[in-house]
Amino acid sequence: MAGRYKSDLGWSDVTPKADWLNRRALMAGAGALALGAIAGPAAASLGAKKTDWGAGLEPNTFEDITSYNNFYEFGTDKGDPARYASALTTDPWSVEIDGLVDRPGAYGLEDILSKVTLEERIYRLRCVERWSMVVPWVGFELADLLEMAGVQAGAKYVAFETALRPDEMRGVSYPVIDWPYREGLRLDEAMHPLTIMATGLYDEPMPNQNGAPIRLVVPWKYGYKSIKSVVRISLTDTQPVTAWNAYSAKEYGFYSNVNPNRDHPRWSQKYERKVGGGLFAKQVETLMFNGYEAEVADLYAGMDLIEFH
Repeated sequence: MAGRYKSDLGWSDVTPKADWLNRRALMAGAGALALGAIAGPAAASLGAKKTDWGAGLEPNTFEDITSYNNFYEFGTDKGDPARYASALTTDPWSVEIDGLVDRPGAYGLEDILSKVTLEERIYRLRCVERWSMVVPWVGFELADLLEMAGVQAGAKYVAFETALRPDEMRGVSYPVIDWPYREGLRLDEAMHPLTIMATGLYDEPMPNQNGAPIRLVVPWKYGYKSIKSVVRISLTDTQPVTAWNAYSAKEYGFYSNVNPNRDHPRWSQKYERKVGGGLFAKQVETLMFNGYEAEVADLYAGMDLIEFH
């Protein structure tokens, strides 16, 4: 199914690797060591397959993507993940797949990666807080992983769970949400070709603050749906509990599709600000389904997207 759909972002629009390596080297003497969880310049390339996913928008720099994050397991400040996520042990790593599958069990990450083809895909990322990025992810379709486990006929939803390690995740000592972080998708959303499990960005292994070693990416939904550092995937016939929906269903719906016509109760969703443009960056109009309407609108045919937000 790889390559079935294309965005309007192109690999030619990504900042050349040599350029961002040079910038990172220059930053090192100015305090870049605070970003200790970022993969070093000598990190091995993942050798991901180049794809033609898009043309027209410029991805954010490696520094933008790795220094401005929400990963509340390490703190609620945007810089906290870069400061503290290096404490997370990511090797070895396995993902427990259970529920309505034919082959439940612990799937080692190395074994998973030996059976998939990694691709570079440039996707928009839109946060519910109204900021946005463009990220060159490296990953593979979630459908490939689910097919390894064998999805049973009764499965309707896919639930995800983030690692919970109080000794390594300083932020979980605070009751921001009911830990561990949990998310979920309808099965057809999970099997859609746009939905990927990402293991890197800019063709390097995923930095800890961005969800190492493996995270979900669902580009037409608000960023909090793209759960990080996944340790469990469960197939179920009932809609799973998700972290922010449990916190406030009125504010954070189960679907959480990017929708400029459905405001958050405390702010408009009609506009967004791209990270990296400074404090006075111009706001731009938010696109329905984050710009992926042509690819995913049919998933919600007949649904009231205001009520089922």
